[in-house]
Amino acid sequence: MFKPVPVAIGLRYLRAKRRNGFISFISLASILGIALGVTVLITTMAVMSGFQKEIRDRLLQFAAHATVVADGEPMADWKHAWDLAVADPRVAGAAPFIETEALLSGPRKQPALVRGVLPEYEDKVSVLAQKMTRGSAETLQEGSYGILLGQELALWLGVDVGDQVTVMLPEFQGSPMGAMPRYKRFTVTGLFSAGHNEIDRGLAIVHMGDLQRVLRMDGASGVRLMLHDMNQSFDVARDLALKLPGFYRVSDWTRDNANLYQSLKMEKTVMGILLSLIILMGAFTLVNSQVMLVTDKQADIAILRTLGLTPGGVMQVFMVQGTLIGIIGTVLGLVGGVTLTWNLERILDGIEALFNITLLPEDVYYITGLPTDMQTGDVVATLVVALVMSFLATLYPAWRAARTQPAEALRYE
Repeated sequence: MFKPVPVAIGLRYLRAKRRNGFISFISLASILGIALGVTVLITTMAVMSGFQKEIRDRLLQFAAHATVVADGEPMADWKHAWDLAVADPRVAGAAPFIETEALLSGPRKQPALVRGVLPEYEDKVSVLAQKMTRGSAETLQEGSYGILLGQELALWLGVDVGDQVTVMLPEFQGSPMGAMPRYKRFTVTGLFSAGHNEIDRGLAIVHMGDLQRVLRMDGASGVRLMLHDMNQSFDVARDLALKLPGFYRVSDWTRDNANLYQSLKMEKTVMGILLSLIILMGAFTLVNSQVMLVTDKQADIAILRTLGLTPGGVMQVFMVQGTLIGIIGTVLGLVGGVTLTWNLERILDGIEALFNITLLPEDVYYITGLPTDMQTGDVVATLVVALVMSFLATLYPAWRAARTQPAEALRYE
């Protein structure tokens, strides 16, 4: 027998055939309960992270990681800001822009955000050219007054490529009849689809030079930035603003979409807490099996005490055994969770084919697959929770075993 003695005895109890098979069954149920909880939690966290990443990526196809906007007046020298931005090694691309709200009018009316861009810069910060479903982004030529509409926006306006759309801006100009809003007719030269309802229904893109003429302004509203690491977006935009003369407003994707970002993060956290209860149920089953084992081993405990094993040693014996059950269940859950996550798409396809149903219909969800993103931090957190719960579940039964009095236990033996 190897040392330490409590570990050796605990391992021996785990391997030995018990007279009471019901205790072995409860121990097996504890292992399966913990394994099931870990498997479900790992897979669910991967799916939640996958949906969060998919929605974020679709949103950021047209929304920059960060923006630096002039406060109160246009950014006249936007080229200087662009030069400073692209000189930063953290910046992957930059582009000037003008944004304003407008009322678009065709056969029907619909409010939308009108963004003026320069096509030669735009491909550095968005995937507009790859998301065109009709027409081309190259049709935006200064002076042609062409406009690109989101696919849903065009549907709501009742227009198609080649039709004209009147853009009415919230800028007023004096006339003999009083204050009149500024408006201009644009020709629809293309449609795009980002796969995100807020963009496809609420964004129109024109050439920045055309929008400057309509608004009668010089310069740009600001500069949009695309970064190598989006988590540094605010710091990069702030550093750029500090290098520029004057006052500027800095924003990033987490603040522009704060409600969506926080709601997705909260849903993932709440789901993780709720699914941790499955692991907790397995831990409670472990408590039951250990209490019954302590009751079954009263005579063995008394003999070990008479041979000189201390109460602390007795406690360690049952803590070792219970902890090993938790470790086995956690490892099985890790293997099951990783395997299930990697094959989840195939399982989903098999269920749809077997029952002839569509679980994620294209006319309801923009995301037609089941994206997964298994993050190391989520997996480690799940394993730590399972191991901690398993360890805590062994404390009370081990404490009861340590309080066993040898004389009382051997009275009727």
